[in-house]
Amino acid sequence: MARTPKKKIRLGSTTGNARRKRRQSFSEVLSRANARAHERINRRLNQRELKHVRAAIAGTAVLGYEDPPTGILTRLIRWTLGLLLLPLCWISTWTFFQQFSDAAQTRLFWEMPAFWYFATGVLLMTGWFFSGLLRSFFLYLYVLGHELTHILSIWAFQGRVSDWGVSLDGGYVTTDKSNIFIALSPYFVPLWAALGVIVHLLLGLAFDLPPVTDKILFGWVGFFWAFHLLWTLWMIPRDQPDLRENGTFLSLVIIYFANQLVLAALLCAAAKPMGFTEYGQEWVANAARTMEGALQVMRQIRYGSF
Repeated sequence: MARTPKKKIRLGSTTGNARRKRRQSFSEVLSRANARAHERINRRLNQRELKHVRAAIAGTAVLGYEDPPTGILTRLIRWTLGLLLLPLCWISTWTFFQQFSDAAQTRLFWEMPAFWYFATGVLLMTGWFFSGLLRSFFLYLYVLGHELTHILSIWAFQGRVSDWGVSLDGGYVTTDKSNIFIALSPYFVPLWAALGVIVHLLLGLAFDLPPVTDKILFGWVGFFWAFHLLWTLWMIPRDQPDLRENGTFLSLVIIYFANQLVLAALLCAAAKPMGFTEYGQEWVANAARTMEGALQVMRQIRYGSF
């Protein structure tokens, strides 16, 4: 799907001629055969859109992108970092569900219009996604947002974008700079939801907006947060070079952790019973409990009483 290889070079006519002259490797032949098999199967099932994405990914994974070589030490460091982040994922998830359940029990959360407009947007997008209506439109919108997020991240790190493209086959960005944030930001930044919030804030500074615009904003954020989450989950298993660039395991852990924080921030902003201060205090308290529990387990293992 969408990828941002560092210093990616597009294949021109000269390169294409050179590629045709050399003998194809076994992996290339196998990939092309696999793409043709997908095409035949999906033609029978009348699922050409899904085939189109899969076939494009299978082809570009060999011809347009090559994974950089990684040594054992690099892979070991990535796995270690991923394992170290797992407790933070647990603490964030624990805190989120704890705060959500506490707010729900007081009934204040369920009575807030902000939550219901947000939830309505989520349900609308979820139903639209599984119905398959306008699939090509939403796929293109997701790819466009994916690549734009790459571009904004590159600019934030003072990189240069020399070329980019978007289609139903996938997308790409040609850049002189890449890092883990640039590679993974589209997987945890709900761009269209964030743009809605920014536009609402700017309009609020210029005009006296009616209260109904707040309700529209919550519905918009819920709709496009669900859009971001569902399409991201749909895309991740489809051979993403963005994930392999920094190690798939580490990338997936970071994506989960970042999405958990983004969701918590959205709900904290929308629902005062789950404010940022309360969430932060509870997160620190749960981190202390987790550390205390881990130390207790280590002491029991050390003295053989576990």
